[in-house]
Amino acid sequence: MPPKTSENPLKGMVIMASCMAILPVMDAIAKYMANFEHMSPGQVTFYRFLFQFLSLLPLALLTARSLIHANRPWMNLLRGTLHASASLMFFAAVKYMPLADVFAIYFVEPFMLTMMSAIFLGERVGWRRWLAIVVGFGGAMIVIQPSYSIFGWTALLPVACAFLFTLYLFLNRAIGESDSPLVMQTIAGLGGTVFMGLAMTAGSGFGVTDFEPSLPASALGLLLLVVLGSISGYMHLLVVKAFRMAPLSLLAPFQYFEIISATVLGYALFGDFPTASKWFGILIIVASGLFIIWREHAQSKQLVPA
Repeated sequence: MPPKTSENPLKGMVIMASCMAILPVMDAIAKYMANFEHMSPGQVTFYRFLFQFLSLLPLALLTARSLIHANRPWMNLLRGTLHASASLMFFAAVKYMPLADVFAIYFVEPFMLTMMSAIFLGERVGWRRWLAIVVGFGGAMIVIQPSYSIFGWTALLPVACAFLFTLYLFLNRAIGESDSPLVMQTIAGLGGTVFMGLAMTAGSGFGVTDFEPSLPASALGLLLLVVLGSISGYMHLLVVKAFRMAPLSLLAPFQYFEIISATVLGYALFGDFPTASKWFGILIIVASGLFIIWREHAQSKQLVPA
């Protein structure tokens, strides 16, 4: 049976769409750190969760006095571990591939999320919602058509990331409201930091290049890492709130909005100019998300007594 939520689907969709438009800034920073500050994906991921934890901790201590008495600390530590694993794979992928390419492959994730919400949470998924997800996915494939023959095994990293992030989002909904979003994200930040610290130690010990320990090469690099962690903490805090307001299957299509920001950032920062086909794909992605908003708004009006 689905967990109890403070239902406000329209507000949840607006929050989700806004967060999805901002979150690719993190991935652009990660790509910049790898290419220009010469930091390994593992090290960037470690700092990402460290600064997420540090940015949320003061607020959590001031407003969430139950932090040390969290009802489900181990579940939230697990969320952090899953999120850290997903981020590591994504940051490794963007080191070698254009942002839009990585997102295009990654967008098998809404399919996974919708199926899990229907199977395990019993959420009702109508044919129109399935159609919107399929259309949005088609738009993502138009934006960039990834090829295994070009990228090799690296092309599978976003797929693994998508699966792990699906489990992370699923836990956001499945554990319900046992803890506040702020407590959940603070503990998850700690879990991700500890996990990445252990992963860095093991990876560098085996001489894996993508786990090579390093410090930012400039003050700008340090500032960007702080921004990276802060965006992560507060945007995912809002994502948790969104998933308390609306079903997983309803919010899943809005993750396609990330590819819009990724395409724009890829052009602005790394010179990947969007072709006409990419813009056509972006329009399809936006249209699928707007259709979901319109459909939900129309249904909510029908439920309100005259």
